[in-house]
Amino acid sequence: MSEPISALNGARFDGIARIAEAGLTGMITLRGDLASKPVKAAVAAVTGAKPPGQGQISFGKTGAAGWMSPDELMLFCPYAAAPALLAKAEAALGRAHALAVDVSDARAVFRVDGAAAREVMGKLFPIDFAPGAFEPGRLRRSRMGQIAAAVWMEQDGGFGVICFRSVAGYAFALLKEAATPGSAVGVY
Repeated sequence: MSEPISALNGARFDGIARIAEAGLTGMITLRGDLASKPVKAAVAAVTGAKPPGQGQISFGKTGAAGWMSPDELMLFCPYAAAPALLAKAEAALGRAHALAVDVSDARAVFRVDGAAAREVMGKLFPIDFAPGAFEPGRLRRSRMGQIAAAVWMEQDGGFGVICFRSVAGYAFALLKEAATPGSAVGVY
């Protein structure tokens, strides 16, 4: 059996910001009534976090939970642990009307860090990334260029970006172009 590899095998770029494919990341889509006890228990079982509010991402001991829609969360966890954590989520859900699916191999995750990270994000998303408007713990689903993507701000001020694996090359090319040395416009 072949070994799993991330979409871009750890691609990196250093410009006005550091762009890096995050590598293999465990991801579980959880759909259901986000206010229900079984869904809250599933979130805690996978991430150790509380379910996030609308437009938020919450961080726990073993992962993070991002709000994707009124009935959907994306649970981030270590890649190798995803199958076992999915089983824990399913056990916590019991007979609740909910769905938990491992989508780890269907998505790509990027990390954007550095003094100009906000500026790079602002070039690509129709979102206000100004300090005070987009702070750690915020998450938005939107468009990045021509693709669907979600972006969030980590506690350390860096950004995470998730998109479908099939468009990872395009996403990386966009991020690299926005971070090209000498391309700073000084908005943030």
